[in-house]
Amino acid sequence: MWFKNLYFFAFTRPFKWSEQELEQHLSEHPYTPCASTEQSHFGWVNALGKHGNTLVHTANGNFLMCARKEEKILPAPVVKDMLEERCAKLEEEQGRSATKKEKEQFKEDITFELLPRAFSRFSDTHGYVSPQHNIIVINSSSRGKAEDFLALLRKVLGTLPVTSFSPDQAPDEVMTDWITEQSLGDNFQLGTEAEFNALGDDGAVVRVKNQDLTSPEIKTHIDAEKYAVKVALEWDDAMSCILCDDLAVKRLKFFDVLHEQNDDIDKDDIIARLDADFALMSGELNRFISDLLAEFSLKTTDYLDDEDK
Repeated sequence: MWFKNLYFFAFTRPFKWSEQELEQHLSEHPYTPCASTEQSHFGWVNALGKHGNTLVHTANGNFLMCARKEEKILPAPVVKDMLEERCAKLEEEQGRSATKKEKEQFKEDITFELLPRAFSRFSDTHGYVSPQHNIIVINSSSRGKAEDFLALLRKVLGTLPVTSFSPDQAPDEVMTDWITEQSLGDNFQLGTEAEFNALGDDGAVVRVKNQDLTSPEIKTHIDAEKYAVKVALEWDDAMSCILCDDLAVKRLKFFDVLHEQNDDIDKDDIIARLDADFALMSGELNRFISDLLAEFSLKTTDYLDDEDK
């Protein structure tokens, strides 16, 4: 339940679907196992996993959802060997090499033949919508998977007006200023890990760990026109993370003091515990994201149409 990585996006129009309406839309595209000849399938599963029975779980106005993707795994070396065998057979029988179109057809036929025997790989992606804060937050280390989640939600709703947050000043410049000017807000503290990149495709890359980011060694790199593209942060004595220059949050870790707030809930009441954990986590993440955006002179409502602000 506790998110480990974040991609978050702003709505450009208010999210107006109710819990019941959202449940109805998601139920029109549930996850079902791949058929024998299907290569992948993507759909919605219970938000609380095997312990829940709804596709949407709501706590404090935040809507939690979970998308499951099944992908059939075909070993590339096996496909390659079979393709080479068929091309060799054609050359032997007809005295010519296979054309590009014939190779593509061979590969398609091989894939179709192997799919019924292929193993499946499953991945679940959780995300929640906070209408009050005008954001959607997705637990993923991959922007591609986050975009897949958005695309599936857009498919079932018919529309999903969201956009990435884009500060006026480049994030790597702001993050570098945090180090050189020590200009982070009161709720944030620098960690001891960072990555610096020099300008240009062939620019130098420096990664540091267990290092005071305000030390002379780091200043030397910054003076050499390297910019911070990843910075370790701690927030409000509640969590730590690595912030990237696309505003993705990686390696998110909630401190024990936060987890302990729900220790009084009966561990045998799994649904109650999951509900409390989601309520606590989403509340903290909403505050964290608002504080983080403020460091870039942004608000969660900045991208709403003027009449909706």
